Amino acid sequence: MAVKRIGLTGGIGSGKSTVASLLVAEGAVLVDTDAIARSIAQAGGIAMPAIEAAFGPSVIAPDGGLDRAAMRQLVFADAGAKARLEAILHPLIGTETQRQAAAAGDAVVVFDVPLLVESGRWRALVDRVLVVDAREDTQLQRVVARSGWEPEAVRAVIAQQAPRKARRAAADAVIYNESLTLAELGTEVRGLWKLWAAATTR
Repeated sequence: MAVKRIGLTGGIGSGKSTVASLLVAEGAVLVDTDAIARSIAQAGGIAMPAIEAAFGPSVIAPDGGLDRAAMRQLVFADAGAKARLEAILHPLIGTETQRQAAAAGDAVVVFDVPLLVESGRWRALVDRVLVVDAREDTQLQRVVARSGWEPEAVRAVIAQQAPRKARRAAADAVIYNESLTLAELGTEVRGLWKLWAAATTR
């Protein structure tokens, strides 16, 4: 089967974004659903009027965009708030995702989807699923080091994501990015790209 649409996922701090950049270097077009979510919820973003109407000024940053820390606290404490936010964001993200994928033409498209497994719908939308995996304590250390988040905040995000076992079970390929150097990670990504890209020419 021709591999034209790759779903890329992994837990926070797994190294998924690095793998995405390596795939782009090989010729893929990246559609980053997290980046789309950020863009529509920044100052002037198309989601902001609905977010303010639903949640009020307490989740609006001084610049008019979404106060992500305030919203993160709210959705972790209130499952209903999370559902309301997703009802606003997901249709808008879906529309922009489709637009960017269509603009890629005949290129292989990599969809970077942090909650690919959790969504339940992406498996049918892609030809292959690539999971980047690491131990939870490694995820925690990486995120604290790069972002300055408190460990409790990172643990809360990990708890909201699918268990590692579930992600791995959904994968067509897994990159175990526990102690790989960047060069070693690049070697794994290029090997997989050659395997899957070859399928597009059959």
